[in-house]
Amino acid sequence: MSKLKELPFTTLQFYATAPYECSYLAHHQARSQVATPTHLIHADVYGELVASGFRRSGLYTYRPYCDGCKACIACRVDIERFKPKRYQQRALKKHQDLEVKIGHLEFFQEHYDLYMSYQHDRHLHGGMDGDDQDQYKQFLLQSKVNTRLIEFRDGPDSEEPGKLRIVSIIDVVQSGLSSVYTFFDTSNQSASYGTFSIMWQIEQTRKLQLPYLYLGYYIEESPKMSYKAQFEPLEVLVDDVWQRY
Repeated sequence: MSKLKELPFTTLQFYATAPYECSYLAHHQARSQVATPTHLIHADVYGELVASGFRRSGLYTYRPYCDGCKACIACRVDIERFKPKRYQQRALKKHQDLEVKIGHLEFFQEHYDLYMSYQHDRHLHGGMDGDDQDQYKQFLLQSKVNTRLIEFRDGPDSEEPGKLRIVSIIDVVQSGLSSVYTFFDTSNQSASYGTFSIMWQIEQTRKLQLPYLYLGYYIEESPKMSYKAQFEPLEVLVDDVWQRY
């Protein structure tokens, strides 16, 4: 992998944001390094940025750039070496009858309603539980790269045929799939929809014969992020070098 300074980004610029409250670690201030201008971050450039530890929120491409803190570490699953745990296999098998629809980015009221339900249940007071429709669209439905919206619904033989269970936003880059965001039905705490969605993405990455599934940032001290270490072998980006966690 090329280091950021070696990439052909002669017209890109990178700036540091002002400090803001960290969403993952209490009493911490965060900063981000942002890539601009957005109209130059097309699919190929974005793929290199992802491999350099960046990810995106809407049209905003960034990576952590915090003062005195390196808790956020870019991580990815090595598809060829991945060995699922039993509970991960169970989750994949449990929901194998879900109907999958892969499409382009588009607003659906049903998706937004599920998103808000998920935020209120899993991330209350986390900053996104008050998102209106415009904020939702800016966060998830804006992209200049190769992005897919995937929905999972109960199959025709289930108790609630057609019920929306999971929505995932995924970017396709040169070296793999990059998981942008997933939200799901939280009414059944034992459903393991989160585990299933990652397992499904791993399987899709394998079918596309791509080497990695990028999972954003691993934060050991944050329960919201520490689950990613369960998808072994996990690779992390340390000092611009990908290495086994």
